[in-house]
Parts: sequence; structure tokens; C-alpha cells
Amino acid sequence: MSQQNVVDELQRLGMSGYEAKAYIALVASGSPLNGYEVAKRSGVPRSTVYETLAKLVARGAAYEVRAGEDSVGYIALPPSALLDRLRREFDQSIDALSRALPQLAAPPQVRLVHNLSDRASLLARAEDVVAAARTDLFLSGWLAEIDPLKPAARRAEADGVDVSVVTFGEDPDPVGTTTAHRFSTPDVVLENLGCRLLVVSADREQAVIGGVVDGDAWGVYTDDPAVVLVAVEYVRHDIAMHLIAEKFSPDDFESFWTSDPALRRLRADHGE
Repeated sequence: MSQQNVVDELQRLGMSGYEAKAYIALVASGSPLNGYEVAKRSGVPRSTVYETLAKLVARGAAYEVRAGEDSVGYIALPPSALLDRLRREFDQSIDALSRALPQLAAPPQVRLVHNLSDRASLLARAEDVVAAARTDLFLSGWLAEIDPLKPAARRAEADGVDVSVVTFGEDPDPVGTTTAHRFSTPDVVLENLGCRLLVVSADREQAVIGGVVDGDAWGVYTDDPAVVLVAVEYVRHDIAMHLIAEKFSPDDFESFWTSDPALRRLRADHGE
């Protein structure tokens, strides 16, 4: 990670750009620096360096040390201690907000439906839904989209969430109760659907539905009960069909799947 990346990350955690640069200069020195030396090493203007150092001292990220009667130097709080402190402060803020914000929130007057215009936003919103699960979680998709969601799904499972997954393609590292779709190959399904379909639903209260084609993607997030119900039943129906199929011998199932008139009619517009 470059020094500028470190500056950017420290800014995300609440430091100003000047504070981050001054802190990095102190850390890199390993010994006390005066204001002039910090300005020279960090690029912080001399006109603001002492104000910047005072802010670091105030937040506990640096300390003043006396090098003589009239000489004041500054030394950084060790990075491990700083990160532990920032983590505690962040967790305290999250805990406080988790108690306060729900009390301020008005009951929803309308159901949410918003578009997701690229793969990154589709996966980010899907991960939000996975992370929000408290009782049950349903996922269906190709491994390219399921794999990025696995860390959050594993955390949910560890917290007692019932996780059900349908994958198009065999998953060598499954999460929850995973069913590999076997009625048609992933390539055939992709050709029929025209996209890698992703469906994620948590607690039967919210869902993300989207499709990925090469590098392009589309999708929606919603908490509309009708859409969420369809998303959940889509995954549950697929799992139920596979459980039923397991009661057939492979040859009997193949015969049933390819020759049954009612099934052939149902699948007529979607290939074999």
C-alpha cells in the first residue's frame, strides 16, 4: 500500500489530510520531531503544522515530549495502539447509533425499489442484504457472484442464520446448505436466461435480484413483499425440485425430464 493510500484510509477514519501526513511522518521517524521537522518531512505547511500537531495530540494520536527547557518535540502513538483505539471508538459509535437511529426512524410510507446499474453496486447491495439476515438467507447464482458474498454468508451462518444456496456449477467450497443446479448445465442456463442471474433474500423481508453479462450488470433492490416473496419462492422451488429429483434413479430422472409432455411444454420456450 502506498503512502497516499495510507493517508486516504486515515482520512476515512476521521483524520484530516494534514493530520494523516503528520502522523505518518512521526511514525516513520521513530524518534521525536519538532514542528519544523514534521513540516519538512510531511509536506504540511509550516504555517499550519503546529495546529495540525495539536489536533493529533488532542485525539491521542501523538504526544508532546520535552527535549529541553524551550524545545518541544512530538512522538506518534504506535500504529497498533492507534488502530486499536480507532476500532474501539468506531465500535462505540456503531453501538450508540444502532440504539439511537431506530428510535428516530419513521415507519416506511412506501416500499423501496431502486436500480443497481453495475456489477459492483449489485454485489455491494447483495452483501448488505446478506449481512442484514437474522433468521434465514436464500441465495441463487453463479459462483462468480456467489463467491464474493461467502464471507458475509459464513458470518451469518455462524450467528445462527439458516443459509440456503443454489449454485449453477459445482462449488468446491460451499456455504450453508448448498444445492448444485443439475437439471441443465450452467452454459445452457446462461444461454436460456441471457445472463448470470443472482437472487439474494434475507428474512423474507428484502431482496436483490440482478443479472450479469460479461462485465455489464443490472439489478434491483427491494423490500416490497410481493417481489421478495417471488425471489424467495424462486430459490425454494429450485431446491425442492432437486430434492424430488434425488428420489429418481439417474436414468429415470433423465427420461422423465426429457420426455414428460407437461415438462416439455413448460420448457418449450427455454431450451432443453
